[in-house]
Amino acid sequence: MSWLSRLAERRIQAARLKGQLQGLEGEGKPLPDRPGDAFVSHGDALGFRIMAEAGVLPEEIVLKKRAAAQRAYLATLTDEAERKAAMAELARLEMLQGIAEDARRKFLR
Repeated sequence: MSWLSRLAERRIQAARLKGQLQGLEGEGKPLPDRPGDAFVSHGDALGFRIMAEAGVLPEEIVLKKRAAAQRAYLATLTDEAERKAAMAELARLEMLQGIAEDARRKFLR
């Protein structure tokens, strides 16, 4: 066990003895089911959860939703010129999403 883990355990134990971990939101309830968290690191999952509870979406998630909407729109198009323009916009959104994901990864290193 690393020194950081031991320190964290001591702090948790001290807070428990002082009663600071009682009456917290969700106490005694099972953890929410978040199957998507299995595909991201613990740090990323924690950050996303904190932002979700605060009502904030990371830029990469906003871009991912916009790209999904663009894909749905693209599927409805039949005119070749419109499809080409929609595909260019989809490529732009996916590129921005990739940039946002890379920036987050670099920030968390």
